[in-house]
Order: sequence, then C-alpha cells, then structure tokens
Amino acid sequence: MATTTTLTDRYVAAAMRTVPEAQRADLAAELRGSIDDQVEARVAEGEPRDAAERAVLTDLGDPDKLAAGYTDRPLWLIGPRYYLTWWRLLKLLWAIVPACAAFGVALGQTLAGEQFGTIVGNVVSVTLAVIVHIAFWITLVFFIVERSERASGSGIVEPWTPDDLPEPKDRGASLSDLVASLIFLALAAGAILWDQFVGVVYSPAEGWMPFLSPALWPWWIGALFVLMVLEALLAISVYAKGGWNMGSATVNLFLNLVIAGGALWLLSQQLLVNPALFPTLVPEDAGTVTAVVTTVFGFGVIAIAAWDSIDAYLKAYRAR
Repeated sequence: MATTTTLTDRYVAAAMRTVPEAQRADLAAELRGSIDDQVEARVAEGEPRDAAERAVLTDLGDPDKLAAGYTDRPLWLIGPRYYLTWWRLLKLLWAIVPACAAFGVALGQTLAGEQFGTIVGNVVSVTLAVIVHIAFWITLVFFIVERSERASGSGIVEPWTPDDLPEPKDRGASLSDLVASLIFLALAAGAILWDQFVGVVYSPAEGWMPFLSPALWPWWIGALFVLMVLEALLAISVYAKGGWNMGSATVNLFLNLVIAGGALWLLSQQLLVNPALFPTLVPEDAGTVTAVVTTVFGFGVIAIAAWDSIDAYLKAYRAR
C-alpha cells in the first residue's frame, strides 16, 4: 500500500539531513511536534489544513538554515569573530609576498637570459598564483579554526583593549624626516664624487678604480645632481606644508621615474658601470659577473624607486 508523503514529512526529512545521527530522532520529533501544533492552531481559526501547513512551513524558512540553528553550525565562511583578523592578515601577506615572489622570479629569469616576453608572462602567472594561494590557505586555516571544538581557546583572537589602538601613521613631515632626507642626499652626492675622483674598488694592478663609468662625468652626473637638488627641495616643501599630498607625491613619482629610467637606460647600454672594472678584477669571468651585477643593480633601482613612490602616495592618502 502506497504511503502519502506530506509537506511536513518532506520538510522534516530535509532539515534532518545535516543533523548528526545521534540527535536526529529527538530533533525530528521536536520539529514535527512544533509544526503540528502551529498547523492545528491555524486550522482551529478556520484556515484550511493544506493552506495552514504551507503557511507554517513558509514561516519556518529553509530547512537547512533551521537545522544549522539546531546544531549551532555557522552558515558563513569566516564569521564576525575572526573576520577582522583574517582580513588584516590577508592584506598584510598580499602586500608583501606577491611583490617578493614577482621580484625573485623576474631576477632569476633575467639572470637565466630569458626573453622579455617570457619574463613578463612568468612574473604575471606566478604573482596571480601566489595571490590565489595566499587567499585559499589563509581562509582554509581560519575556516578550520572557527569550526574546531577548541576554537574558543585557539588564542588567535584576544579580547580588544585600548592597548590595541594603532599608533598615528607617519606623514613624513617631521623635522627628523627632513634632516634624514637632506643628509642622505648629501652623503649620496659625496659618495658619487668620491667614486669618480678617488675610486672605491682597489685593484693591485690599477690601484683604486671607480665603480661608475668615468664617462658619466660631467653631464650625466651633473644631471643627477640637479635631480638630487630637486629631491631636496621637494623634502623641504613637504616639511613646510606639514605633510605629503597627492601633488607632492606625483612630483616624487616623476623624479623617481626620471632617475630610475636614466639608470636603466645606461645599464642597458652598458654605460653605467665602469667597463674596465670587472675585466681587471675577474678577467676569467668578467662577462658573467658584469651581467649579474648589472641585473641586480637594475632590479635594486626599480625596487627603491617603486617603494619610495608608493610610500609617498600612502603618506599622502593618510594625510587626507
């Protein structure tokens, strides 16, 4: 004999699918009793039984959501207790790891002599993969921790106190920042002049030799000194205005692009490093050493320019 399945039977069965076996029978009986009581109350008020049953089940909502409430099972990937910690850690790692990975891959591929298109393709693919992996594994860890029975004692999230308040961010407008910038520029100018007229690398055969090409003097080095003076004036302007703004950050970006672009062009033309330096110091491996030093020097120039530009924009953003 066929058994008629009611909406209530289907609802209870759907709700109990995700309930642990040990609790299923008791919760099913409790849910069915609650539904029957509400249906009978509506029928007693004159509502048809079929309509009353449908209305009660509609009010109860999705059976899976109801079952999650019975078993205290969260219906979110990362809940409010861990969300801020998860998001802060994710942003921190995204700000550091992909850039380091991209820099390392680009440097390694360049030293290996790969074509520019191959280097760009590998850098992009590795960077995207790193971003996805960081998001996946950090989220997975927090997902497991939040659903662990010992999550309350995990120690990942501690109660907030006023000691957790962040320190005010540096806006780059203090007198110490100005003095540090001016001293750094002065030392850099002195080091360049010392390199040109005295030398910084000693060779038993040639004596003291400059690291930078002597052909850079006077025009290229003179142009660099002009840019350094502009950097000093920019630092003074930032101090006078009380902080960075988008205009000064853009000027800083332009100066960095000019300096880095000029250095990279000279490196590509083998005009920046003293061409007699490595053949004198390591005649057997001069070509390899020159290529490695040139590559590392170029990536260092790019990294410094990028970091200085990004830091200025961040300070300008915080100053708003």
